[in-house]
Amino acid sequence: MLSIFVGLTLIAFYFHITNGVFDMTIQEVLKTFLRIDPNDKHDLVIFEFRLPRIVIAALVGIGLGIAGTVIQGVTRNGLADPGILGINAGAGASIVIFMFFFQMSASNFVEDGWYTIFLMPLFGFVGGALAASIIFIFSWKNGILDMQRLILTGIAIGSGFGALSLYVSLKMNASDYEMAAVWISGSIYNANWAFVLSILPWVLILSSVIYRKSHLLDYLQLEDANVKSLGISVEKEKSILLLCSIGLVSACVSVSGGIGFIGLMAPHIAKRLVGIKHRFVVPMSAAIGMFLLVLSDYIAKTVFEPSELPVGIVVSIIGIPYFLYLLIKTKA
Repeated sequence: MLSIFVGLTLIAFYFHITNGVFDMTIQEVLKTFLRIDPNDKHDLVIFEFRLPRIVIAALVGIGLGIAGTVIQGVTRNGLADPGILGINAGAGASIVIFMFFFQMSASNFVEDGWYTIFLMPLFGFVGGALAASIIFIFSWKNGILDMQRLILTGIAIGSGFGALSLYVSLKMNASDYEMAAVWISGSIYNANWAFVLSILPWVLILSSVIYRKSHLLDYLQLEDANVKSLGISVEKEKSILLLCSIGLVSACVSVSGGIGFIGLMAPHIAKRLVGIKHRFVVPMSAAIGMFLLVLSDYIAKTVFEPSELPVGIVVSIIGIPYFLYLLIKTKA
C-alpha cells in the first residue's frame, strides 16, 4: 500500500510539473533534470517555481498526516485534527504577528530574508503550543481528558486565534494584507528553496522521533491505569508525542498557512488500508497526506488557470464532506 501511494504521488508529480500556464513535455522535463541541452526558461519554471512548490506540498502533507495520527492516537478521538483542535489557528496567529512586526523592523533582518524564514517555524511552535496548552487545560475534567470538551474547546480557541489573525492582518498595509489573507487560507504558490530548507529539519527529526515511539500509540488506546501498569510513563510519553506533533504542525503552517483536514483524513484512510497498528499507520498516513496535498495543489493551480485557488480551499472541499461522514458514522 505504501508503494501504491508513493506511485500515485509520482503520477501527481508528473502532472504538476508538466502542466500550468507554461506547459512542458516529459522529454523537456527530463532534459532539464539531466542537464541535456539546458534551457534558461525551462530551468526557471522547474527549479524556481514548480519543484520547490511540489517539495513543500509533499513535506507539508507528510507532516500534517503524521501529526493527525499522533493527535488522534493520544486523545483516542477519531475526529481530532490539528485544524479542528485549533493548533493550526494558534500557530497561524503567531506567524501573522511575526509577519506584522517583521514588516515594522525590516532593518533588523538580513536582506535576503533567510533569517526570517528560518525563524517562522519557531514562532509558529510557540503559538501552536500555547493553543494546545489552553485547549488541554480546559478539556481536563476530574483527571481525565474529556473528548467532548476537547472538540468544543478546540473550536472556540481556534475561532479566537482566527479572529486575532484577522485583526492583526487588517493592521497591515494593503499589499501585505493581501499576502497574509491568501496565506491564512492555506497556500504554497510562493514556495521557494528557503522554505524547503526551513521545514525539512523539523519534518525529518520530529517524524523520526514519532515513528520510533509509534508503538506507544497502540498502548495509549487503553485506559491510562492499564498503560501505567505496563511500566509506561503515560504523561511523559503523551507530552513528547504531542510536542512533536505541535512542532510538525507549526513548521507546516509557517510555510503553507492553515491547511485543514489532511490530519483528519490521512489517518482514517491509513487505518482502513493497513489496520490499527501505529507502526504501519504512521508511515501510511505520511504517504497519504503527501499524495492528497500534491494532488490538491495541482488542482488548485490548474482548475481556474491562469488564476489560482489557495490549496487550503481545495482540501476543505474534499475534507468537509469526509468530516461530516465520519461524524454521522461515529454518532451511529
